[in-house]
Amino acid sequence: MAGRPTGASSAVPSGASYEAAGVDIAAGERAVELMKSRVARARRPEVVDDVSGFAGLFDASALLRYKRPLLATSTDGVGTKVDLARRLGVYDTVGHDLVGMVIDDLAVCGAEPLFMTDYIACGKVVPERIADIVGGIADACALAGCALVGGETAEHPGLLEADEFDLAGAGTGVVEADEVLGPDRVRPGDAVIAMASSGIHSNGYSLVRHILATTDLTLESQPSELGRPLGEELLTPTRIYAKHCLALLQAGGVRAFAHITGGGLPANLARSLPPTADAVLHRSSWETPAVFRVLQAHGDVPQGEMDKTFNLGVGMAAVVSPDCADEALRLLTSRGVPSWHLGEITEGTGAATLA
Repeated sequence: MAGRPTGASSAVPSGASYEAAGVDIAAGERAVELMKSRVARARRPEVVDDVSGFAGLFDASALLRYKRPLLATSTDGVGTKVDLARRLGVYDTVGHDLVGMVIDDLAVCGAEPLFMTDYIACGKVVPERIADIVGGIADACALAGCALVGGETAEHPGLLEADEFDLAGAGTGVVEADEVLGPDRVRPGDAVIAMASSGIHSNGYSLVRHILATTDLTLESQPSELGRPLGEELLTPTRIYAKHCLALLQAGGVRAFAHITGGGLPANLARSLPPTADAVLHRSSWETPAVFRVLQAHGDVPQGEMDKTFNLGVGMAAVVSPDCADEALRLLTSRGVPSWHLGEITEGTGAATLA
């Protein structure tokens, strides 16, 4: 992958070495070898190999089919969910979370994802661990229909403990200029469709960790509502919506999307509303998944705090014309995405409310 190995050492005083300072270049190179086969699956035909390995190349002539192509870009990370992955020793799911956070942001404006790059900072390069992380990113890119064209693994001894790491990435997509989705397309009378989340996704984990630190809940706890250990539930990878959103766009009638991340459902949906319309969302239209109920009960978390911290079971929302709502639900169901009529757009002042 472009740029993947840790950087080479500059000149050092006699007797000193990069390895003695805590950076193992050989381990970085071993990690690259371990991840190659999985990364190879996350390609598109427009990807051009750069034999130097310093950059990722993408054939932009593929964009000639657009009348006025707009490039869309997004950058995000996985946040403190990586701490739970570290504590549980499970590294192949957080890559899915990264792709979901980055690529599904691109889908909100109607962009087709083209390619992505990642960045891993760690205290010590353990090749198998890095390969698991990047392999998860590659698998998720394949699900999203985008290429993983490059990345960087940086070893930060002295700044991070040997088992600590952080994960971030950036993605690029393309959308026709006159097809960009957004608030200007939304009208009173439109329907709001919910697409179920797979769980907590990647937002609110600082509150999750606080609850774990201050209550009797542990990662090994097995609440009866969950039917499995809490740690396993908390590491459920983020559902990736990009291809489903593109399928809805092709079917027609989509006005806007809202990716439900930090800030919760009302705050994120409000970003897709014009100043002359509100979204009225019905709590009775779905049952909050058990993991949220468990955390709320054990942490004594007020409902308002839950609403602004977690997705509560809604990972993506679509605003569609009312005559297309039933077809949108049928399409999503056929694609294996649980969905339902969440609410409607009314005249208002640009607010989304849960009633």
